[in-house]
Amino acid sequence: MDSKNLLKVLAAGALALSALTGCSQGSTGGGGDTKKIGLHFELTGEVADYGNAEKKGAQLAIKLANEKSGSTVYEGIEFDNKSDTTEAVSIANQVVAAKVIGVVGPATSGASKATYQVNNDAKLPVISPSATEINVTHVDTKDANSAVYDYAYRICFEDSFQGAAMAQFAYDTLNAKTAAIYGEVSDYGKGLTKAFTEQFTKLGGTVVATESYQSKTTDFNSVLTSLASKNFDVLYIPGYYQEAGLIIKQAKSLGIDAKIIGPDGFDSETLVSLAEAKNLNDVYYTTAYTTVGASAELQAFIDAYKKEYNEEPNMFAALAFDATNLLIQAVESANSTDGAAIKAELDKIEFSGITGSFTFDENHTPIKSVLVVELVDGVQSDAVNVTPKN
Repeated sequence: MDSKNLLKVLAAGALALSALTGCSQGSTGGGGDTKKIGLHFELTGEVADYGNAEKKGAQLAIKLANEKSGSTVYEGIEFDNKSDTTEAVSIANQVVAAKVIGVVGPATSGASKATYQVNNDAKLPVISPSATEINVTHVDTKDANSAVYDYAYRICFEDSFQGAAMAQFAYDTLNAKTAAIYGEVSDYGKGLTKAFTEQFTKLGGTVVATESYQSKTTDFNSVLTSLASKNFDVLYIPGYYQEAGLIIKQAKSLGIDAKIIGPDGFDSETLVSLAEAKNLNDVYYTTAYTTVGASAELQAFIDAYKKEYNEEPNMFAALAFDATNLLIQAVESANSTDGAAIKAELDKIEFSGITGSFTFDENHTPIKSVLVVELVDGVQSDAVNVTPKN
């Protein structure tokens, strides 16, 4: 399959060739210059796995868009916030100074929300592939009624939704009636814990214990030993792959045989290396992407990604691929690189990507479903769509 046909499959509805070829580069405000897209990610530091996957997904989208147009229309300008929220603010100012037409990233909620005021003040659209924190697009994340940043969007589901979806899956599909929770002390971990607990207890389940850990912890044996003395059907670990991998390994070594469930923070090859494949059975997590039962469009993306990088794409790569194509679609629909014009298109956009089709709600959050995948020896083997019941 040649590159033009490949992109037609990959970005159906996302890039309009007629828009690309029907106007000059100058007519979109670029004065004949390449349109620069800021790629602001965690390329080094604690969550570099996420940031680098998203960088690759975004750059692939840009490459394919350029191949389709037959010229270099877009250029991805990479920035590294080093997995640090303070650094993310400094980088956000650098991104604005670079005269980009929009921003894709960062990968994490903390870094994303740290940049929103800077981007908003500059009237620069920013699309977060994976900032799942509850109310993250709001000026006050603790208040769902507070103002939403005009120029901040995300294409992932919210933690309240994925936490509730996992509770629904655990209760209905895994027949779990009791749960223990061992989550990270962060807005991400707390939000997931709250959503899971509320939904699980509403369904009739019981949370027998709720424990927490700090980021960068490596020894979890004390808390796990305490948990091992309790009876529970599932162990929910709302956190990221670095600690989750170690928790799973140490839990198994202590004889904890409950099914292990988690959020999208599990989605990393590093989880397998830390936990070891033999320990990753009866493990389930929520995600926006899976290769299980891939459609033709998704398989085309997977093939293109593997050809480009010689590795399998994960959820974060797929989300960034969609986020970048979303931005490009908005630019082409607006026939302009003006931030306000792009925002107007994002507000009414209908997007079809490899992680789902959606429009935005009033919070600039997509309306899309949650997938739960099962690991067998560390490999995704099954996936189901889950929607929490009201």
